[in-house]
Parts: sequence; C-alpha cells; structure tokens
Amino acid sequence: MIARCAGPTHADSPLVPRAYARFDATMQTLTEIRQLLDSHGLAPKKSLGQNFLIDHNLIRKLVDASAVRAGDLVLEIGPGTGTLTEELLSRGCRVIACELDAGLAALNRERLGAHLEHGPRLTLIEGDCLENKRELSAAAVAALSERPFTLVANLPYGAATPLILTLLIDHPRCNGLFVTIQREVADRLAAGPGSKDYGQISIIAQALAEVRHIATLPRECFWPRPDVTSAMISITRLAHPLTTNPAHLAAITQRVFAQRRKQLGGILGRNIPWPGGIEPTLRAEQLTVAQMVALADAIPAT
Repeated sequence: MIARCAGPTHADSPLVPRAYARFDATMQTLTEIRQLLDSHGLAPKKSLGQNFLIDHNLIRKLVDASAVRAGDLVLEIGPGTGTLTEELLSRGCRVIACELDAGLAALNRERLGAHLEHGPRLTLIEGDCLENKRELSAAAVAALSERPFTLVANLPYGAATPLILTLLIDHPRCNGLFVTIQREVADRLAAGPGSKDYGQISIIAQALAEVRHIATLPRECFWPRPDVTSAMISITRLAHPLTTNPAHLAAITQRVFAQRRKQLGGILGRNIPWPGGIEPTLRAEQLTVAQMVALADAIPAT
C-alpha cells in the first residue's frame, strides 16, 4: 500500500504536457493522510500490509525510474490513499489501480472521481489483484485489454512474490515492474547460485528480465513503520529472454527447489537427457540461470 506527501508540482516538467497540468496535485503529508483516513473511519490494516510510503522524494524516484510518460498505461496495486496514483496521473499516464480494501477503494472513488468520469485516465478496480494467488484477476486482465503496460507500485508485502511471478510468466506485455517490496524479496530476485536466497523467483526474474536495485528504504519511510526494511527495485524485461517457455521453466524450478537439498537425479530421475555440464548429483542451487533453463528445455513439457 502507499501514500504520498507534500512537495513541488510537475506542471512544468518536460515529462508532462501542459494539457495535463490540471491533473497535478501536491503530495499528501502524513498529517493529511491521518486526517483523510480518520474522516472516513479508516485505519491502516496490518493484515493487508498497509504501510504507507511517506517520503516524497522516494515516490518520485520510483516514478522517475519507470520512465513512464504521457499516454503510457500503468498498473498500480494497492493505491492506498491515492498519492502515487495522483503522481502518475500528473505525468499524463493512464492508470489501472487495484485496491483490495473496500474502505480505501471508496476513499479513492471520492478523491479521484474527476479522473474516473472524464475519459480513460483512471480505472479503479475494487478487489484482489490476484485470483487463487496465481493469476491476475479477470477485472484487471479486462482493463488491461492486452495493451503494453508497466507496473509501478508500492506493493503490499503479501502480494509481491506471486504478483511478480505472474506478471513475468503470464503477461509478456508487462514491459517492466518498478516496485517497493520487502528487502528479503528483493534479495531473492537478484540472488545468484549457491546463495540461500537463490530459488525459483531468482531464476524466473533473471531468465526474463534485468533486475536492478534502486534504493533501500528504512522503516522510517513508512507509516505505520513496518517490521522489516524495504527495497525499491526495477525489473525490466529482456529483449531476448533466456527462455521461450517461462511457464515450463517455472514448473521445473518449483519442483526442484521444493526439495533443494536433494540431488537433481533424485527429483527428476536419472534417465532424462542431461545437458552438458549438468550432473544428476548436483543440487538445484548449484545451477546457473542458463543451466536451469537448459535443464528445463531438456525435460518435455506435460
């Protein structure tokens, strides 16, 4: 979830055509966020990972890193009180925002009603962005309508891993993901062979995209303060991914990392056509991303 704070507007930014200057808004301060929630009888819900990002510079840093411009389609998950949403709108983006919390969805309908009424600038979806934790919701898929898009979001911690995997594997029109997530997840995305953090999400992300660290966010950047440190990262899809069948790669990596202490031969059987350099006595965590792709390609999809 997210929130924003006070700061200069972007009406004169080269990224924002003057036609969109009327959508510009000053970011919400922490006091304003508290008052806004109080006025609607709302409070942050720990169960939904509602920790609002209140550092204005970091919010802009995330949007700047995404390089989204006027007319670009952006998917936002967990808009919170709508500050990141407003920042994206101020730059002329078309935004699809998914909000699970009914109270916050109602708050955003009230605050951003003008954007909802005048053209396809903003689509607000109330409900979980994921169905069964594995598929993008039907409402979100319909709103995206097979158009290229970018994810820009301060993700609720519980949604980060399944959402990132789903977008990378099943939605090739997602050109990039620019997100604030738990640092532990960020470490797993960038981890290499032999690391305790290395696993399925590392291989999927690095086979399909380039993962970069943007910033580390201490707990003080959020309200309420979370129990963990966060990180801001970019995941930019490769022009030439290492695999043409990410779903099959995901299935194989899930299988072998579910028993990461076992030898590959004990999991997959010893009679498969083992690619050169890969022995059945190795464990999954010892294979590079390229080797794991080669192993998956050697195993027929079922």
